[in-house]
Amino acid sequence: MTEAPESAGPNGRAHTRYTPGTPCWVSLMVHDMAATQAFYEELFGWEFQPGPAQLGPYVRALLDGQEVAGIGRLPPDRHLPVAWTPYLASDDVDLTAETVRLCGGTVGVGPLEAGDAGRLAIGSDPSGAVFGVWQAAAHLGTGITGAPGTPAWNELLTFETAAVAKFYETVFGYEEKRAASSGPDEVTLCLDGRPVAGVRGAGHALLRDRGPHWLTYFEVVDTEEAAERVTGLGGQVLVPAHDGAHGRTATVADPEGARFALVQGPC
Repeated sequence: MTEAPESAGPNGRAHTRYTPGTPCWVSLMVHDMAATQAFYEELFGWEFQPGPAQLGPYVRALLDGQEVAGIGRLPPDRHLPVAWTPYLASDDVDLTAETVRLCGGTVGVGPLEAGDAGRLAIGSDPSGAVFGVWQAAAHLGTGITGAPGTPAWNELLTFETAAVAKFYETVFGYEEKRAASSGPDEVTLCLDGRPVAGVRGAGHALLRDRGPHWLTYFEVVDTEEAAERVTGLGGQVLVPAHDGAHGRTATVADPEGARFALVQGPC
């Protein structure tokens, strides 16, 4: 998912640079920040520090001192879905935001400055799936991957892949790698031949209450054990542990309903 690793070892891989188009950060907006922080602290061992004041109440999650994700508070007067949002790297967020609009997407937030951390925008693709765009300054993005509790993969769940994959290909310069013609409606988005994200067409099986949305996978040591901890902490298991293309995976939701996946094994 990332590149330019500085080091590798039992505690994961540190990263300093993200090629434009690469998922570089994930962020969650919730109603109760304290309860959400407690949930993810128990589940993944995260610690927290304050984020940019320009983003309102916002914290960054740390693992072994490295930033891995962000959690912010939803405005009380806005009834928005609680969901994990991936951010895709950009060298020019203003240009990327304009390209999103020209290609049929929308930009709902920004572009705006996040202090000295960088510049961001939040938009949606033509199917309605929300994603962020991040132009790094002091904050480069997720600082470590390849360790339990870190983002491992991002996958877009949508009705069908053809049109929406073309949107991301045009905006971010991806190459498509499609499943066999007789296989499922799945596309892998690649940069320089390297897989960075997936798109899966779920057809009528897509949950109508959520519609098209991005799903973030977090690495765990044991999928079943982590799923049990999710339920013990007040969350839900939506899809029980099973073997898939990325490893042993379960889809779960935190106590506020934010969906994410647990994955045991390399993505």
